[in-house]
Amino acid sequence: MKWKISNIFVKNSKISEFIRFGIVGVIATAVHYGLYYVLQKFINVNIAYTIGYIVSFVCNFYLTSYFTFKVKPSWKRLFGLGGAHIINYMMHIVLLNLFLYFGISKELAPIPVFAIAIPLNFILVRFVFKSKKI
Repeated sequence: MKWKISNIFVKNSKISEFIRFGIVGVIATAVHYGLYYVLQKFINVNIAYTIGYIVSFVCNFYLTSYFTFKVKPSWKRLFGLGGAHIINYMMHIVLLNLFLYFGISKELAPIPVFAIAIPLNFILVRFVFKSKKI
């Protein structure tokens, strides 16, 4: 049997799921950072970051539902994801302000925040979308 990358996706749904999560994460992070980058020039960095986070959250919810976990969006999943993202958002804001405090420029401060928070967010989001109770 020839080895094909598609065989990995078929045989190991967790790897496929993680790759799809990564793709969605890149899109959501790009939306978040893009909005933040533009808005932080005109408004407070925390407000700019929050606006970017909210728009990214909505995009993330639909892409995560349909593309990553291939489930139908529901109010229960939205509230479950919202609960996970409240924890995630608080971690983001604390880390953002910590990096700003230590002198990282406001243009670059979100990058280490993403590097820390995104892997932890995967665990929370996977629980919400894979839970049989939701």
